Amino acid sequence: MKSYIIRIEFEESNPLIWRRVIMPAGATYRRLHDVIQNVTNFQSGYPGGGYHLYEFDLPKENRIVTDNEEAYMEHQHYKVNKKYYEERLKSMPANMLQFEKKHQERLKIEVRKPSGLKIDDYLEKYKKIRYNYDFGDEWWLTIRLEEIVNDYYFGFPTLLDGSETAPPEDVGGLHGFYEFIEIYRNPKHPEYQDSKDWADSLYFREYDPEWINARLKGLDYKKTEWDKIKRENTK
Repeated sequence: MKSYIIRIEFEESNPLIWRRVIMPAGATYRRLHDVIQNVTNFQSGYPGGGYHLYEFDLPKENRIVTDNEEAYMEHQHYKVNKKYYEERLKSMPANMLQFEKKHQERLKIEVRKPSGLKIDDYLEKYKKIRYNYDFGDEWWLTIRLEEIVNDYYFGFPTLLDGSETAPPEDVGGLHGFYEFIEIYRNPKHPEYQDSKDWADSLYFREYDPEWINARLKGLDYKKTEWDKIKRENTK
């Protein structure tokens, strides 16, 4: 089965937080989101519901892919009502014109929903996708294509390698994470128990490859080669 080996990195983390994953080709951006969530400590991936908004930035094609319904509807409105926006620029007060121009430049970017577009074309052509999760904490991650393989026989992703513990939800970005992890790893700190109780409520874990791979098995989105062989043998 055609699959991708990808490397997922937390931008600006030091030491670098990263994961190497193999995943079958043909995945949607929603499924890539699920993979990212399940190899970190975030909580918006399958089988859970939405927690924070996210988007994939695809600048080479002037496109974003997001679960932000408001951004999607704004782009749809812009496409249908371009004349309205042109007139709006003409009537805009001088002190607001620059802001409006920037707003409309954003609206020109194509917005797609994550369940309706596959990652294959962009990933193979450009080798890199950026992902933004939680527009408050502003987590930016880079997904790089390292290798295309054709002999992966499982219908779910697998963690191959990685390093460093990933942050929990709502920790306040990288700065907040480093403050938190220093306390969390120090039982003598006066705020240790509060930090641990809070982290436990968010199912936070130190980096644990076995636990991650157990979660990834739930992301079975393709029939495996073994399934095909079994079907052939029962005919």
